[in-house]
Amino acid sequence: MYDAIIVGARCAGAPTALLLARAGYRVLVLDKSAYGSDTLSTHLVHQPGIAALARWGVLEHVRASGCPPLSRTIYEVADIRIDGYAGGVAGQRAKFAPRRRVLDALLVDAAVRAGAEFRERCRVTGLRWDEAGRVVGVEGRHGGQTFTEGARLVIGADGMRSTIAQLVAAPYTVRHPLMSCAYHTYWRDVPVDGVELYERPGSWVAAVRTNDEATLVQAYFPQSRFEEIRTDARRAYEEQIRTTAPALYERLRGSAPVERLHGSGDQQNFFRQATGPGWVLVGDAGHHKDSITARGITDAFQQAEDLVCEIGGALGGDPARLDTAMARFADDRDETFTPGYQATLGVARLTSPSEQRLALLRAVQSDPELVTTYLDMVAGIVSADALYTPKLLALL
Repeated sequence: MYDAIIVGARCAGAPTALLLARAGYRVLVLDKSAYGSDTLSTHLVHQPGIAALARWGVLEHVRASGCPPLSRTIYEVADIRIDGYAGGVAGQRAKFAPRRRVLDALLVDAAVRAGAEFRERCRVTGLRWDEAGRVVGVEGRHGGQTFTEGARLVIGADGMRSTIAQLVAAPYTVRHPLMSCAYHTYWRDVPVDGVELYERPGSWVAAVRTNDEATLVQAYFPQSRFEEIRTDARRAYEEQIRTTAPALYERLRGSAPVERLHGSGDQQNFFRQATGPGWVLVGDAGHHKDSITARGITDAFQQAEDLVCEIGGALGGDPARLDTAMARFADDRDETFTPGYQATLGVARLTSPSEQRLALLRAVQSDPELVTTYLDMVAGIVSADALYTPKLLALL
């Protein structure tokens, strides 16, 4: 009998395992993929997520992997150029964008060092239930054989298409249609300074440095164009960069992609019911949104910490007390992440920016202090209200 079985060992599951194991619980982590495998991702971790990595003792390993810090942000839209540095949080002013095959492996390593048990290439096919209808374990296949394991709590951290969410029939509590589709690849020897973001109606382009001296360049399109774009994705990707970020496009012309083009037209937007008797969802399994604001990894880290904070003292005791703790986590999750969810939907629609928004951005770009506050807001360090200072209102 484990205290917790966590299904999924990436940016939600591995930190949850790490924190529970450090709290003294017996934890089993199962992942259907191989250790150190890659996955589609924007890679970007905002400063609150970097602060979490520092607290967990993982940031030093991210730095040692050769992933560069990203201190500067450049954002261009219409005639506006915002160029500056976030104030940061807990002493962390830079973002990082590690390859997922690097970051996820480092998080698993930290969980294992803390005492968690990890099994790769392990597929969960069912759940175990007691007579009262409470989840008390999992069933699955590993190494060609079936297995069953028991636990006080099963944690679904297995992504947007979560098997655990399907097995418990967790309903959507909030859901919006697909907004954008995205394509990306990696380029060698392309000079990029920090995080570069470019927007125009119907388009969004981002560029960040990552491991192996490579630059990730992503292009976003309206979801309505997905079927058209996928017929010649390479041409559409390069044209989107050329028309949205021409200076970046010129830098790319002297280089060549080092990998194939990756893409997705399935970036779902939802909240699912977060918990029930003996189970809870964390990370993308319970809440997913379009990747255009690159909030997924940072949000997953926060959910892991929030969950363990709530259930840490209740996991080994009365099941009713554990259920109450998980209900608090669910309520806090929805309250905490709804503003970012709504903001992401607004960006992912890829519509023309309103004159009101452009006026605000013009005021922001004129003052370094406002630029810092704005970039802190984008990173999720401060709320949107923090931007509306007397100085900004005087400029509008």
